[in-house]
Amino acid sequence: MRLANGIVIDKEKTFGVLKFSALRREVHVQNEDGSVSEEIKERTYDLKCNTQGRMIQVSVPATVPLKDYDYNAEVELINPVADTVANANYRGADVDWYVKADDIVLKNKGTHVGNLQNNAPQQPPKK
Repeated sequence: MRLANGIVIDKEKTFGVLKFSALRREVHVQNEDGSVSEEIKERTYDLKCNTQGRMIQVSVPATVPLKDYDYNAEVELINPVADTVANANYRGADVDWYVKADDIVLKNKGTHVGNLQNNAPQQPPKK
């Protein structure tokens, strides 16, 4: 059982400040015979989450280049979605939550490279 489109997340309220920790695992595509192929389907990263008070795991597609940010670098999730997988058992169901995102990028500190202004005082034109 799955939610149709997942749950869209308010990043600031849900995660607060996220800090990069490490690559946790790579999920490989399975061949038709059930064996594991060399093709990577997605990568899961560990991120420190101050609002949740613990490490969270976030998966991104393998089409996104491998992330190798500095430890504790502040990062941001692009289009995060929470989803579930439920498996029935004899007492009801076990539900696992997971977070997926389109990408994990370094948090912008408010500097815009293409929009730098000269902060030197302007001299009045000479007459």
